[in-house]
Amino acid sequence: TEAVMKAWKERNWSWDIDGISLHYYTVGGWPAKYKATGFGEEEYAKLLKETVRMDELIRLHGAIMDKYDPEKKIALVVDEWGAWLEQTPGTKDGFLEQQNSQRDAIIAALNINTFARHADRVRMANIAQMVNVLQAMLLTDNEKLVKTPTYHVFRMYVPFQDSTFVPIQFDGQTYRYGDIELPRLDAIAAKDKDGKTWIAIANVDPKRPARIRVATTGQKSVNLRGETLVAPRIDSVNTFDAPNTVVPKPISGKRSGNATTLELAPASVTVVSFTP
Repeated sequence: TEAVMKAWKERNWSWDIDGISLHYYTVGGWPAKYKATGFGEEEYAKLLKETVRMDELIRLHGAIMDKYDPEKKIALVVDEWGAWLEQTPGTKDGFLEQQNSQRDAIIAALNINTFARHADRVRMANIAQMVNVLQAMLLTDNEKLVKTPTYHVFRMYVPFQDSTFVPIQFDGQTYRYGDIELPRLDAIAAKDKDGKTWIAIANVDPKRPARIRVATTGQKSVNLRGETLVAPRIDSVNTFDAPNTVVPKPISGKRSGNATTLELAPASVTVVSFTP
């Protein structure tokens, strides 16, 4: 990144740059060894720790780009990201087919939240695959099709497209497993083109629910309504025989004094909008 940006600044070539590509997968070592199903909390925590490193990478490359391009004309394009796990047993070698669990939903939310916080530089970000391969949104088998937990996260986040980032302050608290420490909560907020404000919150703790109080500047309390994606277990998946094991459910907040309280289930992704 340093070499490319320096050459661009000095105009050592006759063409311009629209963006610099960054690839980073949640993989946990190579070759991919983490199972897509049948895993426990240790594997869950380790892969989430790998996921949050995306923020560090964006900050590192962004700082280099800022030296040469303080006006942020050049985009940092995270054009390959997602979970890269062991392929599904019995599938064709090299096709990289894998199942998709509630853990993948959390991974998707953490990544999207990170990209939103760096939207001034990260103006394009593409999950690696969409159908069957790696962290897919859809799984197919001939005429059969099933929506994955990752699909539901992307659908829940649609209101954030073409919206304006809104600063949000929150206490992330701490989730611990062994020597791994991560923010327990991760959240972003944005205002859509119609003026409605949206909040997305991930509770990464697989055992403890979280209770949060939401207040807005200049307003005593707000109405919160939306959806939450939660599963029976962190390794729960949707299959052709059971396609609705992991699906979003309605959620609303309860007014209490000058704020509104939300109850967030363990290992959940929640997207709500609020109005006065």
